[in-house]
Amino acid sequence: MKINKEQNGQTLTVTVDGRIDTLTSPKLEAELKSSLEGITELIFDFTKVDYVSSAGLRVLLNAQKTMDTKGEMVITGCSEDLIDVFEITGFADILTIK
Repeated sequence: MKINKEQNGQTLTVTVDGRIDTLTSPKLEAELKSSLEGITELIFDFTKVDYVSSAGLRVLLNAQKTMDTKGEMVITGCSEDLIDVFEITGFADILTIK
């Protein structure tokens, strides 16, 4: 998994390339923890994400909880497979997916 972060003012865009699973989700979580200070808008670009495991969903849920107190979080570029995962798990009701 590759992570690219781009900050523009109080907006942070995190582009992820690869799988978010048990092995890679700790890296994503660490990147987020070190980057959210002063951020009011968090955008995930999942155009190149092909899989999210329950460990990845936990990272997204924690990020959403953090951003609920700071501003907003949006996930963009999801494939139909990822949208299915979010809908089946109920995360489509928790996360903002565009």
